[in-house]
Amino acid sequence: MLFQEKRVNLPVITFRNKIQNFNIQIFIMKKILYSSFAIGGLVLLTGCNSKMNQFKADYFTTNPNPLEVVGSTVPATVTGNIPAKFFKKNAVVTVTPVLMYGDQQTAASSVTYQGEKVRGNNPVVNYSNGGTLTIPVNYVYTPEMQKSELYLTFNVQQGSKQYVLPQVKVADGIIATAALADPATVNPATANDKFQRIINEKYTADIRFLINQAIVRQGELDSQGVKDLNAQLRAAAEAPNQEIEEINISSYASPEGAYDFNQRLAENREKNTTSYLEGQLKKDKITEFGELTKQFTAEDWEGFQQLVAASDIQDKDLILSVLSNVKDPEVREQEIRNLANVFETLADQILPQLRRSHITASVNIIGKSDEEIARLAQTNPSELSVEELLYAATLTDDNNRKAQIYEQVTKLYPNDFRGYNNLGKAQYINKNYSSALANLNKAAQLAPNSSEVAMNQGLLQLINKDFSAANRSFSNAAGLEGLGDALGVYYLTQGDNAAAVKAFGSSKTNNAALAQLLTKDYAAAKNTLGAIANPDATTYYLNAVLGARTNNASMVTSNLSKAIQLDNSLATMALNDLEFANFNLSNVIK
Repeated sequence: MLFQEKRVNLPVITFRNKIQNFNIQIFIMKKILYSSFAIGGLVLLTGCNSKMNQFKADYFTTNPNPLEVVGSTVPATVTGNIPAKFFKKNAVVTVTPVLMYGDQQTAASSVTYQGEKVRGNNPVVNYSNGGTLTIPVNYVYTPEMQKSELYLTFNVQQGSKQYVLPQVKVADGIIATAALADPATVNPATANDKFQRIINEKYTADIRFLINQAIVRQGELDSQGVKDLNAQLRAAAEAPNQEIEEINISSYASPEGAYDFNQRLAENREKNTTSYLEGQLKKDKITEFGELTKQFTAEDWEGFQQLVAASDIQDKDLILSVLSNVKDPEVREQEIRNLANVFETLADQILPQLRRSHITASVNIIGKSDEEIARLAQTNPSELSVEELLYAATLTDDNNRKAQIYEQVTKLYPNDFRGYNNLGKAQYINKNYSSALANLNKAAQLAPNSSEVAMNQGLLQLINKDFSAANRSFSNAAGLEGLGDALGVYYLTQGDNAAAVKAFGSSKTNNAALAQLLTKDYAAAKNTLGAIANPDATTYYLNAVLGARTNNASMVTSNLSKAIQLDNSLATMALNDLEFANFNLSNVIK
């Protein structure tokens, strides 16, 4: 029984094991299939979304390289030639140009490109064929950027994944010669004084005569005009600061009657007037009166025409027409006499005024000497007129002394814009720009249309890099002498070097020479630099640049040595200056 029971149970156990083994095998197969499917899916996913490879420097070119300052900015274009099978179809790449200098960096505007399977509005780079990236670059230049490197950084987005690729260097250094343009060296405009050391005054009187007579009548000598003239001559003779330069007598006859008679009549009037005047001068003990000149006019047609034109006589236009169109004096007189309705008026109102001797005394009023003006400006400026005080500032080359004088002008004559403008100019030269701005603004309030003030405000706006405002100010100063240098610097800051050359004209300044260097007119630049009256460190530095550009090593070293002697800071600048990259400066900079 026992044996039978074992025989019966054995098959049952074996059947169950087989079922279990079969289930295990099915489970294992499912696991293998699931794992295989998962791995296959992962491989497939990785193939679609594999990361971008690293960009290479060889893909990119930069124009220009090295970078170069143009005006006041550093513009360039980086072009990338991307090879085939590089740019992933589902990638979006943002490229940012970054200028690195010292421990600083400045980013330019980013540019974004995308693969062909990305939905977006960015330029597309084809995976199979590759493509071109165009990356504009522009930085506002600062001196620290001279020794620098330009890099491209790459931020990539693929679906939900974001990552950064290694940056690539695409340019090395900046040629900063254009940045040497300096508005601070432009001479601001002076609102000039009107001082005249010798002021000429004219004093006049008329002695009139009766028709056909040459007698000097006492009534004429007692007229107020003749009395005033005699008094003015006496005062001029007595005054220590006045001199009678000349006395002139012009005698006339009216244009009616025979010419010969009128000629003798005018001559006699001149003689009698001269005789009277000489006697009066002797009586008044006036011995110094320059030269006594005299002349006579037989028929005063010119005076006749002037009096008729100024009158309201009937048929005035007809009379003037006769005077203009009829040249023969006798015919002209007859034509006028034929105008019977107006001739009587002419005889009563016009002709008597032409029978005269006209006396003119020319008197010079001599102002204070330069020494006296300079002394009073120092000790008692209130004794000087505004013109004298403004003139006093021109007697010194000391800019600080000029500023002191102009400050006195603003206190003593606060309504005269010239004091504020010129004080602002002196402060500008001293680089005290905030004070200069305040005084120029005051000058502009007093004289809003002043060209001098407009030019000087434009220079301050250049200093502050407010180029649009400077352009407006210079437009308001159009036609002002000296504006060319200011305009030249403005054009240099805008990178319009040809316009700068034209604006400078024949000016002999560092800025003018720089414009010629930048337009590669090296012969003109050499002449300009050689003609600068007071060369400074910048003059010699520009000469060194000129030597470098014309491959003249001795010109480079000799001028750099002089420049560094005057301004030691230029040694560091020269070491970083790519203008001198091909020259050995070890003997100059130690």
